[in-house]
Amino acid sequence: MMNFEEEEYKRSFSIKVWAKLKPFLKKYKLHLICAIAANLFVAFVDVMFPIFQKYAIDNFIAPMSTDGIDKFIIVYVLAIVLQVIFVVIFTRFSIYLEMNIGKDLKRATFMHLQKLSFSYYNTTPVGYIMARVMSDTNKIGSMIGWGLVDLFWSVTYVLGVFIAMFMLNAKLAMYVIVIVPFIAILTVYFQNKILNVNRDVRKINSKITGAFNEGITGSITSKTLVIEDKNLEEFSKITDKMYKTSIRATRLNAIYMPIILFFSSLAVAFVLAKGGNLVIDDLMAIGTLSAFISYAISIFEPIQQLAKNISEFISTQANIERVFGLLEKTPDIVDSKEVIQKYGDSFSPKKENWEDIKGDIEFKDIYFKYPDGDEYIYENFNFKIPAGTTVALVGETGAGKSTLVNLACRFFEPTKGNVLIDGRDYRERSQLWLHNNIGYVLQNPHLFSGTIRENLRYGRLDATDEEVEEAAKIVSAHKVIMNMKEGYDSQVGEGGSNLSTGEKQLISFARAVLANPRIFVLDEATSSIDTETEQIIQNAISHLLKDRTSFLVAHRLSTIRKADIILVVRNGRIVEKGSHKELLKQKGYYHSLYVKQFEEEVGENVFGNK
Repeated sequence: MMNFEEEEYKRSFSIKVWAKLKPFLKKYKLHLICAIAANLFVAFVDVMFPIFQKYAIDNFIAPMSTDGIDKFIIVYVLAIVLQVIFVVIFTRFSIYLEMNIGKDLKRATFMHLQKLSFSYYNTTPVGYIMARVMSDTNKIGSMIGWGLVDLFWSVTYVLGVFIAMFMLNAKLAMYVIVIVPFIAILTVYFQNKILNVNRDVRKINSKITGAFNEGITGSITSKTLVIEDKNLEEFSKITDKMYKTSIRATRLNAIYMPIILFFSSLAVAFVLAKGGNLVIDDLMAIGTLSAFISYAISIFEPIQQLAKNISEFISTQANIERVFGLLEKTPDIVDSKEVIQKYGDSFSPKKENWEDIKGDIEFKDIYFKYPDGDEYIYENFNFKIPAGTTVALVGETGAGKSTLVNLACRFFEPTKGNVLIDGRDYRERSQLWLHNNIGYVLQNPHLFSGTIRENLRYGRLDATDEEVEEAAKIVSAHKVIMNMKEGYDSQVGEGGSNLSTGEKQLISFARAVLANPRIFVLDEATSSIDTETEQIIQNAISHLLKDRTSFLVAHRLSTIRKADIILVVRNGRIVEKGSHKELLKQKGYYHSLYVKQFEEEVGENVFGNK
């Protein structure tokens, strides 16, 4: 993650990068124009206030007269009222822009994430994705809604003040303007320094957040390993670094602000000295001097704000690059235009054109290597699976069992060769058509925040309550659910944190059953549950897999004895195949695995009985 951050603000400004936001800004064009126009009016009124001040001094205070003051008050109050109105207008439009652009970018990134292939999530850290969807989109929305609008205000106000000063007295204006370049240079220098330090603070803060998260979620592990002191030592190092970096940022601000105040005071001093002499010599009105002092005091803050906005504007380019780096990421698996036209896509499926699936699967001359890999996992692999066949895959970790299943499910596509479903290359039909016919139960099932009923219904969104409960009964989950305080309306918690591993597994089975798929995949689905729950599920599995093409990726060989075909996978190759009895008779690799595991289980039982 840090590598991504290190690239953050090192690229030069490019209008092409900002042009990528055009589709998102197009429908808010009027809102952006209104926000900028309102802010420009506010800047104009801000520039006019010292002029009002000059008029009041020269026409009412100096001559000790109130003639015409009623009209002056009306105009002055009208200016204030109009300024307040336009501040409200610009604020409302800026908030609208910030919220809606951020929302649209979040929606676009989330939708695009649904289209990306399995391989993307296999290689991309979750934190990286979350940062793009949340932090970067927020920064872009904030920059457009506020930073860009404020940029126009700063430029307009600074230019307006310069013009007003030159109109009042060109020579006196030069005393202020000659200091502006020094202020600008110092501001740019310190803003860059402060910005870089603040980036470091944000990076360290992310580490602190991560350390908090690990400390809380891994508290049991920490206590059982007795590493609390090590955790505290590492956390202390991060917080010490945060302290030192924050002090550095504070120190830079402490140096920067007095320098700016010094130059600002210097400008005011020049104006007072020169302007005072001009007033004494009757070459300048006291009101003009008052206006000049107001301009001299107020000009430097907008210049600072302008420099800050420009720095933020440039730095936001990195956020745009990261967001569009995600949006422009091409899925590894894409349906052809012809397929999409006939079958639709994930967000607009044309289910009326979907053919029924029988479940015949054939691997034909398959070569496969991962997108980020160099070596082939499978080479010249051929295998036919008739519809309704239960295929079990066994082998060591990393042998290629799950890879074969992922190829069958089209989570990956073969580098070379074809996978045929019912005699046709599955690339001739949509991914959604195939995935809609697959029930996948993982070793560590994921449940979404919400109730048990809502999680079960993800298997088929239009299912009735009766159908939901019937699916739960098939896998013997109904009794377990009804024993809970709120039954089907019980909250599962984040990721199913309120449930045990066995309970989550039962719910994931019921969810898959509700989907009524033609192809079932059980990937180590019973390895994390107790023997009693496994027996309950095994009884249900026999019913579930009947007349369905099924893949069982198993660690416990006892769970696959009834499979029609067992494939023994080693180094991406099928070294043995046959039924349980046939493989035992061969006394090969499968036989040795089975005997070894049987002896281990017997040893555990004996030890447990003792």
